Amino acid sequence: MKISLRKQAKLILSALAGFFSLCLLVSCIRAPGSLGAPSLTNNPSWDIIATNREPLLSFFNAKGGIGKRTYIIQLDTEETFNSNNLVQYTKVAEANKYISAKLVDKSDALKDNTRYYWRVRAQDSAGNLGPWGRSRFYVNTRFDDEFMRLVRISVKSVEVSSGDNPKNISDIDDPGQVSFWQSTPPGEPRQWVKFDLGKEAQVSRIWMLSNTDGSGDGWLKDFIWQASADGDKWVAIEGAAVHNNDTYKNIIDLAPVKTRYLRLFIKDWQGYAPQINAVILYSPGMPPVPDAPEGDYVLIVGNQMNGFTFTELAREVESLGLGLKTLTLPCHEVSLEMLKQLKNKPVAIILSGNNADYPNMPMFEFNGEYEIIRHSDIPILGICCGHQQLAMAYGFTYARSMGWPDISSMEKPPARQSIKILQNDPIFKGIPDPFAGAEIHGWSIGYLPEGFQVIAQSEYIQAVKNTSRFIYGEQFHAEIRVPYNQAGPYLFNFLKMAKEKKHGA
Repeated sequence: MKISLRKQAKLILSALAGFFSLCLLVSCIRAPGSLGAPSLTNNPSWDIIATNREPLLSFFNAKGGIGKRTYIIQLDTEETFNSNNLVQYTKVAEANKYISAKLVDKSDALKDNTRYYWRVRAQDSAGNLGPWGRSRFYVNTRFDDEFMRLVRISVKSVEVSSGDNPKNISDIDDPGQVSFWQSTPPGEPRQWVKFDLGKEAQVSRIWMLSNTDGSGDGWLKDFIWQASADGDKWVAIEGAAVHNNDTYKNIIDLAPVKTRYLRLFIKDWQGYAPQINAVILYSPGMPPVPDAPEGDYVLIVGNQMNGFTFTELAREVESLGLGLKTLTLPCHEVSLEMLKQLKNKPVAIILSGNNADYPNMPMFEFNGEYEIIRHSDIPILGICCGHQQLAMAYGFTYARSMGWPDISSMEKPPARQSIKILQNDPIFKGIPDPFAGAEIHGWSIGYLPEGFQVIAQSEYIQAVKNTSRFIYGEQFHAEIRVPYNQAGPYLFNFLKMAKEKKHGA
């Protein structure tokens, strides 16, 4: 069943509201006037993989205290924060009333392939210190270097040992990945989830997501993946046993295993019942090269978890009177190699928005998109999530939660962002200054990599361009048809310029 944009936005708002409330819970539990702990559930949140050695550390502000607050940040390879690798920053000012951030200095570049613990505490004008907020992340600069060379495996059916809603385990269209399966408490001392793939397939990677609220309740502690040819007799998969797990997301890489049935056998968990929000299975290989339309067309990359677009982007592109067709592909199937093999190259590439929080997504699925951003000479436009991907292609932590959901496309005029044009660029032809755009998002670019510049701004970065390549980004949605949206020409102008570039006009 197709869900209207308004209903989707309401779902996202509900998920974001719950997320932000939880993020601030720790800092709200305190005596009146005292300092609370900042929440580190922004980016990098728990066990995020940072893809550069100078990540942007973003967190939600503490509450309370006297006067203005500043922050002390510490990073270390030891959770005791007393090793020779300790990095410390003091007097970090608040960026706004919701969040603060610090870019790791080049002189403090973190070690590659290393886990880091980090903590933050607030200090008020009177010198009072609040409690530490704590988290950890992993640095791996090669994690996003190239397309994953994996394809998703479709699942025919899911069975569980107990509990309701096993369909939520394979529901990749869930906004925010917040729905889940949970066994019946208190339940048996062992629980299981059985996957029927419908036919034999090679399995080489398993991505797992559990309770996303950071509490640890329902996280799997001790589990193993098993294979079966008939769904009855099970054999443990080598390298697929996990003990003393203390995270809510796991990437399990295997020597390829041929099987029709898979079973997740759960031996122990935190809390009173195990919980699983999502599981995606992968086979080694490359997706087939699609048949490109004849003539001029736009390649649209669907950045939602299900590979589609959040808005009617293709419809809008085809309705602009520019004679453009469209080809929509999911983000997990695009790559630089695929692009080079297309018999007819697109006039332009548009990277769409999505409706999930990045920490709850298998971020390696974006690697092909990152390759294209970094290396393709075809004009690129990033919209919403796609706009943020332009920065994240050079460092995953360069985008972060804003601490509030901007859904001004659903609000009355006084609540809408006024967007100021900072640079006289042909992309803004026909757009007033300032202008109103349709906003449906809770994340934004926090740091812009070298080679990009901000060309429009509101309370946050609204539009960017690359200084040497034909790449633009927009946080707003020029393609949404609402009467107040003054940003429509942004999409038209981009496509017109891209078409002229291809034909040498």
